[in-house]
Amino acid sequence: MQILAISGSLRSGASNTELLTAAMLLAPASVEISMYGGLNTLPHFNPDLDNPDGSTLPEIVADLRSRIGGAEGILISCPEYAHGIPGSFKNLLDWLVGSTEFPGKPVALLNTSSMSVHAPEQLIEVLTTMNARIVPQACFIVPLLGRRLDAQAIAADPELSAVLRVAITSFVHAISSMQSDTAPLSVNVP
Repeated sequence: MQILAISGSLRSGASNTELLTAAMLLAPASVEISMYGGLNTLPHFNPDLDNPDGSTLPEIVADLRSRIGGAEGILISCPEYAHGIPGSFKNLLDWLVGSTEFPGKPVALLNTSSMSVHAPEQLIEVLTTMNARIVPQACFIVPLLGRRLDAQAIAADPELSAVLRVAITSFVHAISSMQSDTAPLSVNVP
């Protein structure tokens, strides 16, 4: 199973990015979690560049959409700045609004701080509007505020890794269930 991880933070060593990297380390062998690294190079969203035939779509946006399309689920960890979603992450979401790859995609949200309440609420609102299939049983707060742990330390911590494993397992089970619910029925024709 392919899962795409997207961190909403541009900061080097950000807890959101480290948490997603720890998820990559803890994923079961049957699950490949890859990290999207183009957040800082996406151009500002411009609807004039997002036409139906894709002829003016920037290459980096086409790559983002392709990676979204190839993933069976999206794992997001996004910080909160000034009571909201960081502009760069909202820009990424804006580029996905008109895409055919994103609607119906299973999404799990990981939060690194219980003090962050506005961004998660905004993310749920925006993602729901974009027709994401948010998986509530895979959305968790993994308390990293003030701990400055890297991915290895998060993965090695018994409490933190347990929460992360439950999130990943719940997400994988939900994706599998969604896939079996939407799988076309095969018909044997004599």
